[in-house]
Amino acid sequence: MKLRLPDSYYNPVSYTGTVIALIALFMFVFLYVLASLSSVDRAYVGIVLFIVIPAFIILGLLLIPLGMWQFIRRRRRQGKTLEKGFPVLDLNQPEQRTATIIFALGTTIFLFLSALGSYEAYHFTESVPFCGQLCHKVMEPEHTAYQNSPHARVTCVECHVGAGANWYVKSKLSGLYQVYATLANVYPRPIPVPVANLRPARETCESCHWPQKIYGKQLRREIYFLPDENNTRWEINLLLNTGSGNAALGQSSGIHWHINPDIRIDYFAADAKRLEIPRVVMTNRKNGEKIVYDSPSAGSETAALPVREMDCIDCHNRPSHGYHDPNRFINSAMAAGEIDPALPGIKRAAVEACMTTYGTPDSAQAGIAAHLRTFGATLAGAQSPETGALIERALAGTQKAYSRNLFPGMKVSWNDYPDHIGHLNSPGCFRCHDGEHVSAQGRVISKECNLCHDIQAQGKAGAMVYSNAGSSLEFVHPEDIGDGWKEAPCSECHAQPPI
Repeated sequence: MKLRLPDSYYNPVSYTGTVIALIALFMFVFLYVLASLSSVDRAYVGIVLFIVIPAFIILGLLLIPLGMWQFIRRRRRQGKTLEKGFPVLDLNQPEQRTATIIFALGTTIFLFLSALGSYEAYHFTESVPFCGQLCHKVMEPEHTAYQNSPHARVTCVECHVGAGANWYVKSKLSGLYQVYATLANVYPRPIPVPVANLRPARETCESCHWPQKIYGKQLRREIYFLPDENNTRWEINLLLNTGSGNAALGQSSGIHWHINPDIRIDYFAADAKRLEIPRVVMTNRKNGEKIVYDSPSAGSETAALPVREMDCIDCHNRPSHGYHDPNRFINSAMAAGEIDPALPGIKRAAVEACMTTYGTPDSAQAGIAAHLRTFGATLAGAQSPETGALIERALAGTQKAYSRNLFPGMKVSWNDYPDHIGHLNSPGCFRCHDGEHVSAQGRVISKECNLCHDIQAQGKAGAMVYSNAGSSLEFVHPEDIGDGWKEAPCSECHAQPPI
């Protein structure tokens, strides 16, 4: 039987639409098979496969009836006889029967592919490559930090969107402006933290981290290298009082006392980053008692400040996107053996190289290389192959550590995204636990160190000092600054100027 379609189909526009649709369909099937066989997620393959190609298929299919409509309209203008009114379907006519069969089969295939494409497109837009790699320059800092975080196997949407259609729709609507800002190159650098628009932690974090779970004491070991000629190793072992070790007590003591179900903590933040907290309110849920703690900066205007109920994110504010300062990430690289501490003075030289202001990632890598090679040339035995190898190894380790934490292209540094866990590079705990928040009854939010941790051991390698069982050592600063560490928050010295 000769294949025959209605006369109106035979026109250039419908031909073009058919060709576009068939080529796009072939490309979809071909790329889908390749993507299914590949174990590597590629963001651009996903956007082409599930967004771009389907758009061309739809365009081609729309061109077919458009061409037929133009053909019929043109014939009428030429005065040629055409039936008026709605088309009449007569399957006894071969061309109509053929067109009907093609339309039915095509519609079935198209609906199947549409369902498959919609399903895959949904999962693609929820994937890590879509979130982190599609806009590679904009999201490079967040994606890089995420890959080196404890949550590297948790997808972005599990924290940033969570379950439910309502938040999914909200996230896609908010993403429309982000797409525009990226295309128009009007996005801020660095990207501001959306602290005001995050989903409540109880709906995201607590889906994995159960507040009912009892946390005991946890040992944390920190290794530092001093910026002296010998890169002196300094170690401190802390026993963190994370939470009560007795299930009968619930979270009645330790750091996680803040999520005790019997109390509620509200605070008034004076700035968008929630670094300045002039007022804290503790409510006893059992008896309704409220205690208001005010800092010296609190005044009549404090009551008008935004109020927030404290939850996980107020301390764990960088759980997957932490940016460390050069002193810390060079310490980590030296402890991991990526930079050899045997190289005299390398700690200071590496930190200085990373503290320099750079305009682009490439200039940063080149600047670090130049700085450390210049430093290496001043060392004794600089011409020896052994020293040269140590310098090159230190250079590679420094560049790698820098590229994981600092992003000059997006103007991202550790000071732009302060981490509130602890109190070394940001006020952190001391935003409230500064010893200056006092209630009307004279109660004080304490800043005693042993509220959160006990020091079990500290000191230089080979000269460690250990505590007795059940007791804690008094902190000793690795460099002799007297009692300066008691008089001012750590962050006043450790929070270096932004790069």
